[in-house]
Amino acid sequence: MSVTITATRSLAADLVEICKPRIALLVLVTTFAGMWLAASTTLEFDLILFTLLGTGLASAASGAFNNYVDREVDKLMARTRMRALPSARLHPQQALWLGVMLSLWSFAILFYLVNPLTAILVQATTFSYVVIYTIWLKRSSSLCTEIGGIAGAMPPVIGWAAVTNEIGWPALMMFLIMFIWQPPHFWALALLRKDEYRQAKLPMLPVTHGDKATKTRMLLYTVALIPTSLAMYWLQLVGPTYLVLASILGITYLVLTIDFARKPITQKSSKKLFGFSILYLLGLFTLIFIDCQCGTAVS
Repeated sequence: MSVTITATRSLAADLVEICKPRIALLVLVTTFAGMWLAASTTLEFDLILFTLLGTGLASAASGAFNNYVDREVDKLMARTRMRALPSARLHPQQALWLGVMLSLWSFAILFYLVNPLTAILVQATTFSYVVIYTIWLKRSSSLCTEIGGIAGAMPPVIGWAAVTNEIGWPALMMFLIMFIWQPPHFWALALLRKDEYRQAKLPMLPVTHGDKATKTRMLLYTVALIPTSLAMYWLQLVGPTYLVLASILGITYLVLTIDFARKPITQKSSKKLFGFSILYLLGLFTLIFIDCQCGTAVS
């Protein structure tokens, strides 16, 4: 009996792992921020529940599909070779069918309990991440990180569409923030692991253009983040608290990036910048929630 329980727990842990729960959490936070900004009066609890559930299931499905597609590549990289599929703890078909089922559940929940536009946007995001980024660009172009960022920037647009049944320009502003944030966030670790990407024959920017060019592009994106994030205030979507704290976050991120660019790449410096980039985005979207000028209430 104890062996069966242990095996079941191990299987469950592996299934959760391939769904990339940490990424799903970030997706849910930014989706909710889009919902909160879109609501001018009352935000129904049922709408929040079904939107976040459907979006979370789609994010988990994308993670499962990504693990399925990358299972052979993952065997070539020290960071990923112990994942459930390359280490053969799970059969590839288990990941594939998990992704299919989660994706179908996501579509049904969003289509029937939220609105068709949100369901379509979520499915398009999954397609963009799995097919355009993972299958195509990741294996063919150093622009994969930048173009692939379209899928990663969609959650606030999805949240906005769930509430309004349309795509508004405030949602596009949040999309732009996430789109600009993603490349320097990813490259902070990609620089550390460029030899692994080279061995796996993945044309990431540090592999194709080198450290200096990657660091320069990181700086350009981080600089662009500051006016883009502050535009939320000038467009009267958030209040002065957001302006002050977002400015501090943006300047701190830029200072850390400059320091990272000046020095040799180490595991400590890469993980420090990568970790702060996550805190930066979570902080920014938490501020949108706190200092939103929409006066929303949940009922």
